[in-house]
Amino acid sequence: MLKKTVSSVFAWKIPTRSLCTGVVNVPASTVAEILNENEKKENTISSNNVQQYDIAIVGGGMVGMALASFLASMPMTKQLSVAIIDSNPALSGSMSIKKEDPPDPRVSTVTPATISFLQDAGAWKYVEQNRHAYFDKMQVWDYTGLGYARYNARDVNKDFLGCVAENKVLHSALLSCIKDSDFKKTIYPLRLNSMTLNRSSMSVVEENMSSRESSSAQGQCAKLQLSDGSSIYAKLVVGADGGKSQSNQRKSITEEEFLKDVNSALDYGYGPHPTSSLSGTRDVFSWFKMGTTVSANESFEIPPKITKLASERMVFPLSLRHANSYASKRVVLIGDAAHTVHPLAGQGVNLGFGDAYSLSRIIAEGIALGTDIGEVNLLKKYEAERKPANIAMMAVLESFQKAYSVDFGPFNILRAAAFHGANYIPPLKRSIISYASGEQNFPIFL
Repeated sequence: MLKKTVSSVFAWKIPTRSLCTGVVNVPASTVAEILNENEKKENTISSNNVQQYDIAIVGGGMVGMALASFLASMPMTKQLSVAIIDSNPALSGSMSIKKEDPPDPRVSTVTPATISFLQDAGAWKYVEQNRHAYFDKMQVWDYTGLGYARYNARDVNKDFLGCVAENKVLHSALLSCIKDSDFKKTIYPLRLNSMTLNRSSMSVVEENMSSRESSSAQGQCAKLQLSDGSSIYAKLVVGADGGKSQSNQRKSITEEEFLKDVNSALDYGYGPHPTSSLSGTRDVFSWFKMGTTVSANESFEIPPKITKLASERMVFPLSLRHANSYASKRVVLIGDAAHTVHPLAGQGVNLGFGDAYSLSRIIAEGIALGTDIGEVNLLKKYEAERKPANIAMMAVLESFQKAYSVDFGPFNILRAAAFHGANYIPPLKRSIISYASGEQNFPIFL
């Protein structure tokens, strides 16, 4: 069943991006877009002042900074030299957050698996110094009012299901973690204009280089042209620059109208509140309960009323995209540069963090074996590990989106039955929680 579901993802019309080698000049482009050209050239590069790095991370957002943090925390990778390329001026200064500052309009739900990654890297302690909110229960209901499901951390013997944190808090924590370490990093507050990837050897010459340094540099680097006209070279280029999604403040309705719409959706949805006695006094899904009684903690909880806005309102385009390939010679994609998903379950950034953690381990493995970290066979191990898991999550989220795009009586009842099954069948509920928490890579409940 899982195989059919995952395979069906490729039948959907999902915009894809592919990797290839070449030289392209596109101002302010993402790495994936620069790589999506078919030109192939062989170059001999000569420079009098070569700035060479082991890894260049293009994109200093949460996922890019997470990769840098993971590399800085591992014994095999903390000696690497890393360049971080991002035009965000905040990366070069201080991203201090004050309690009186207004909250960031964008927040992320961080899963227990991601929290564990950040704890291992030493970044999570910085998150806990700022605004954050752990949660131990969650309620999901069908907008028709026919069904609901409640999930509790105690169902899987955990203290919490996740933590909600502002994006700027997560970003600041990762930046602080890197700056407080002795990690050899250089932050370039610039944009990537072009990248040169060579199929054959590339000769890099520096007048004052020792013969040993010159020899080791040959055939080992990709050239990155930055927006100020300078160039740097790296053995591995990591595209972490996201999907270039734009955000705009929403001003089409007043704040009062917005609050009214939100409360209307929470209070009524588009149907009656779910109850334990549907269709009058007869519960059409009573067979799910198997003779059990519904405790107060499992009954539907009326959502609270929203009284005011704490930050500006913004809208973000929804998209579902996936790259044909995550890895090529000297280039690899992580996070939204490789895939974007619907924000239906707060999984997008967690998939990105999972990519970053997996790639850092693969790089450490390559160093331990004496392998070139830009070798495609090594990078394909990362792709083999992450691509199936990401596609599986995309399949689940796209299935939810498709299911709720249909409003048809019999189908609504089937959908409500699925909610009740998730609520009253303990093994199914535990499996759903484990998958959403990042503790298992595949949805075995399918």
